[in-house]
Amino acid sequence: MTQTQSAPQPATWSPPAQQPGTPAVQPPASQTASRRNAIARWFDGTPGRMRAILILAAAMSVVFGLCAAQGFRQSDGALTRAEENAAQLVRIQEIHTNLVSANADATNAFLVGGLEPPAQRQHFVDSMASAAGLIAEAATAQPADQEALGALNKTLLTYQGLIEQARANNRQGLPIGSQYLRDANAVLQNDSLPLVQALVQANEDRTADEFGAVSDGTIWVLVAGVLTLLVFAFALRWLARRTHRYINVPIAAGALLVLVTVIVGSVALSSAAGDASDTEADAYADTLAMSRARIAAYDARSNESLTLIARGSGDAFDKAYQAAAGRVEEQLSKLSGTAADSIRTDWDAYRTVHAEVRKRDGAGQWDSAVDLAIGTSKDPANSVKTFQAFDQTSADQLTNTSAAVTSNLSDSRNGLPPIGWLGLPIGIAAALLVAWGMSQRLEEYR
Repeated sequence: MTQTQSAPQPATWSPPAQQPGTPAVQPPASQTASRRNAIARWFDGTPGRMRAILILAAAMSVVFGLCAAQGFRQSDGALTRAEENAAQLVRIQEIHTNLVSANADATNAFLVGGLEPPAQRQHFVDSMASAAGLIAEAATAQPADQEALGALNKTLLTYQGLIEQARANNRQGLPIGSQYLRDANAVLQNDSLPLVQALVQANEDRTADEFGAVSDGTIWVLVAGVLTLLVFAFALRWLARRTHRYINVPIAAGALLVLVTVIVGSVALSSAAGDASDTEADAYADTLAMSRARIAAYDARSNESLTLIARGSGDAFDKAYQAAAGRVEEQLSKLSGTAADSIRTDWDAYRTVHAEVRKRDGAGQWDSAVDLAIGTSKDPANSVKTFQAFDQTSADQLTNTSAAVTSNLSDSRNGLPPIGWLGLPIGIAAALLVAWGMSQRLEEYR
């Protein structure tokens, strides 16, 4: 009889027997729940609320320190950039002044005929060389201006080429020289100066933005400081009600540290912002007005010569002179002080001579008018002498006002306390004081 074998049964797995004392293995979901329960227990009851307040106050202390540091760095950086942009603006306006000054030399010397006076020729050369050097300096100082300055440099090469053509023809007595001079003037007016004016506007906007940004640092300190003090006040009040103690000394010391930092920081930043605002309204405004007046004056001087060169057909140049002279007087009216009075006196003297030049030219005395314009007249006062007096006094005033801008902004920046560096350590110190004060109360619940 054959014995029947049963089919093999599938193997079954049973967990190993747990050794006594070995903790049970929990699945991941149970571990997460356990952690949540542990965290909940850590914040449970009065001790847990103390821990929550401790974390909130300490975090706000560090945030306050960071904001205070940021606020001071914001104002310090704005003052630095305002100083740099103001210097760049003066640099660009000096380029503008050199160009119109050189053009005034070229047009005035053209009236002489033949070889122009050596001193006037040298002044033209020096002005163009100074403009070229300032263009290179400005391109290094402000990368944002490099493209426009490069384009300006190219137009000046064209301008100088036309001026040399005009000089060569003028020495030979060829009438075409005056056409080259007009073409050179057109290149300067239509190609070069619009680029300079765009650069001036861009730097004026940058400088104005930075002057306005100086006060932003105060906002950082005040807002962060008030919020932090509110958190400290809440912590002190809560502790007083729960522990029946009127004050927690370490936390109160932390609040006092924050309060002192807010007061000192706000006063210092407000003072710096006020100084910057005063500088913008006084020395900086005078610098702008003086630069614009000098540029317009040289433009007027060029048009005076071009009117004479045109020999009776220079009405357009005479109108351009009147417009430029009006701009000079408008800008000079914005100045104050004894130096401004002296500058206006010198400008009035030049305008008086110019009126006589136009009177003689209008009466058909062209040669006499030219003599008065180029300084060869026997008259004690002529266009050259009176304009040189205006040029010297206005240049001295411009040097003084631009130096005052730099000095005032530098003094404002140097007067700021070192909270830009100490802000974070102050915040950490306040956080440690909070931790110390809370730890004293937590010890009572153990």
